[in-house]
Amino acid sequence: MGFTMKQTEKQTNEAIWHRAFVWLAAVGGIFSLIVCALLLSNYLEERAADPLDSEELTALVVKLRSQPGNDALKEQIRKLDLQLRAEHFQRRKFSRYGTYLLIGSLVVFLIGVKSALALRKKLPMPSEQDEESRTATMSRWSVGIFAVILAGATLILILTFSIKYQASSIESPAIQYPTQEEIEKNWHSFRGPGGLGISAYTNIPAAWNGETGEGILWKAPIPLPGKNSPIVWGDRIFLTGATEEKREIYCFDANSGELLWQRAVENVPGSDPEPAEVSDDTGFAAPTAVTDGQRVYALFANGDIACFDFDGNQVWARNVGPFDNMYGHSSSLAMYRNLLLVLLDQGGSEDGISELVAMEATSGKTVWHTPRPVPNSWATPIVINTGERDEVITCANPWVIAYDPAKGTELWRVECLSGDVAPSPVYANGLVFVTNTYAVLAAIRPGGQGNVTKTNIVWTAEDGLPDICSPLTNGELVFVLETYGLLTCYDAKTGEYIWDEDLLETLNASPSLVADRVYLITEEGVTIIIKAGRQFEEIARNKLGENVVASPAFLDGRIYIRGENNLYCIVNP
Repeated sequence: MGFTMKQTEKQTNEAIWHRAFVWLAAVGGIFSLIVCALLLSNYLEERAADPLDSEELTALVVKLRSQPGNDALKEQIRKLDLQLRAEHFQRRKFSRYGTYLLIGSLVVFLIGVKSALALRKKLPMPSEQDEESRTATMSRWSVGIFAVILAGATLILILTFSIKYQASSIESPAIQYPTQEEIEKNWHSFRGPGGLGISAYTNIPAAWNGETGEGILWKAPIPLPGKNSPIVWGDRIFLTGATEEKREIYCFDANSGELLWQRAVENVPGSDPEPAEVSDDTGFAAPTAVTDGQRVYALFANGDIACFDFDGNQVWARNVGPFDNMYGHSSSLAMYRNLLLVLLDQGGSEDGISELVAMEATSGKTVWHTPRPVPNSWATPIVINTGERDEVITCANPWVIAYDPAKGTELWRVECLSGDVAPSPVYANGLVFVTNTYAVLAAIRPGGQGNVTKTNIVWTAEDGLPDICSPLTNGELVFVLETYGLLTCYDAKTGEYIWDEDLLETLNASPSLVADRVYLITEEGVTIIIKAGRQFEEIARNKLGENVVASPAFLDGRIYIRGENNLYCIVNP
């Protein structure tokens, strides 16, 4: 009798658990479908609502071009951009946490199915209605509690992101980044606006003598050595310097040459205490800094990146090294809106360690990073606008690759380079110009999708190819400069060879354009000025009195040149 009662009790419990697991599987399955539907809807909205493809934002930007001084319009653009990006990143977060919930509900579903099937064979055949009713009641209560928990989790997920989004849309300050007009008035990165080496000003000095002081407004000593070029924003000039032990950022007054502040970059999380292996050609501070008008960003050979505001306060610092680079890292930083772009080409193409990284300018957090199928390189990326979209152009052996600057996705690629790629790309009149010694000078039409090697190369040339200096173009002519002094001129539209001239000098600084004049600075600090025309015509040679490897910066009526030991400000006498 006792055995029979225990057996009956066991069968009753098994019946209760079977019903519970059946309901558990049903609830888990239903919630899985609901979450899956929400994720699919969120995905479709994310695909349709690209923050960079907003018709409203595009219309405002177009309007701003005709009203460049409209501050209210600028603020409206910034607020709309913030809202669009906030929506974009909230959808991404929803996708991530929704996926976790989906996985959890699927696990619950599978557990319920498996357990119900295992207990099915042991089901009792209840003979009394009250026992069956009791079993069903207990099952519904147990499953109901679980359903409430799942429903609560889903509701919390939706409400949390909704509240966070509303708060960020209403309360957060607009993302600040400079307008194109502000960028063009300054010299915010390597080779200035667009990385093109072209001055926005025509009243640039054409005659000076550093040995006699003629045309030299001031010169200021630079505490530590570096190969990087000066950048300028308003009345601030920024440089970096480094040795094996020290890494520093400098801020000079553009009017007086006074060193306003000098900051050490040290105790960076993740930084390797061992000094980086570099060559004499690059040193420990080869990458040129970049600024957005509020902060300055600097990268060093050991992989330390630091951000300081204009008063010299450190905002953030992180390390992205050490680098596997045979000569030492020298690709300079670039910017896209509020993103800091860091090209980290290193190792061999088969190593899979090269990448392009976008960091949030205000915090240094990684927004996206894209692996690159290339070995170490030393070129600096540029950001262009094709009229239809923005593109980040990068160069390395053997690919010229364009990326979406907002997402990091690859847009197109062209195979035309080889060897150790150091010259950076330039862009003018709808064509991207890339080159490297032992490869070609290529004019590439941007746009398209995938490998466009066979369709988008407009022309190529093979003479006078540089190994260090970046090309220069005014849209009509293209100039390429070999380190040992051979300057070659091509037609930018057709690739037709026009002329070449041996300057009988060694040059490391990239050529620059001021109106119809090309400025070329030799390693001995002599600036050769020539006519930017279809015939070679030398205009002047001006001595600085100090060796130079860095490219100059051009502002209103001034040239800033970094010498081996000093920073110079040159003005019209």
